[in-house]
Amino acid sequence: MAATLAGAPARPRRLLASRRTRAGLLYALPVVVYLLVLFVYPILSTLLLSLKNTDGSLTTHWYADALTGVNLSVLITTLRISAETAVFSLVIGFVLANAISRLKPLWAGVAMLVVVVPHFISALVRTYGWIILLGDKGLVNQGMSDLWFPGAPYQLLYNEIGVVIGTTSVMLPYTVLLLYGVMRGVDRRLLAAAASMGAGRVTIFRRIYLPLVAPGLASAGLLSFILSLGYYITPALMGGPKQTMIASLINQQVMKQNQWNGAAAEGVILLLLTFAGLLLVKLIGSLGASRKKRSAA
Repeated sequence: MAATLAGAPARPRRLLASRRTRAGLLYALPVVVYLLVLFVYPILSTLLLSLKNTDGSLTTHWYADALTGVNLSVLITTLRISAETAVFSLVIGFVLANAISRLKPLWAGVAMLVVVVPHFISALVRTYGWIILLGDKGLVNQGMSDLWFPGAPYQLLYNEIGVVIGTTSVMLPYTVLLLYGVMRGVDRRLLAAAASMGAGRVTIFRRIYLPLVAPGLASAGLLSFILSLGYYITPALMGGPKQTMIASLINQQVMKQNQWNGAAAEGVILLLLTFAGLLLVKLIGSLGASRKKRSAA
């Protein structure tokens, strides 16, 4: 009898937990279906398409083709331009974010608004704006000619310089937003304490400030690199034949050559590179969190 009474309260608890579990699964069902239809199915279809031969048999020919010859050079160009974009975005973003983080909250909000608002303008419009600015008779070349720069006007369009300038302007808001959040969280009392103990500005920056913001720098640089990998509009409009990136190559294979299998293989390679970059960002974030915990302890 006592055992029955003792076990009685456990049954409603188990029943309630079971109902909650079923209700949770029911609520999650639309999200699961959404992810399966719009994410998992397209990815699996693209993967299967990249492994199909023209006769329907399985093959890795398209991957071998994607990693040889002209396609390989396009992949290397994509990686190089993405890396250059990430570096320039980090350098300019670091200076901007560092300056904004030292402002009062009101002025910092205004400055961040100035940085972010251009991002809401169409990328196509911004790209054409850069084409006008960087042309032979554009504002940049005209200004350098008026200031007697040697060799002006310069060729700033339809080459790698133009592509990097355009993609950097697109990735800069992401970099500034990430770095601003990290820099705003730095305890300025640590810098003041180091200064009171006789450390110079260079020493404070190198030994204290830079290690604290290093995880944010790595995350911002990787994010810019990952986003640049699949960027299409600016490289297509501001670059030349030697600056063809993987997104433009996929577009050419689908629209002009009707080569869906090769385009699918290129897309899977791009997806794997993106996943690798995201995994690296996750790893850097966890390392930064563990470092903060150790320093706090």
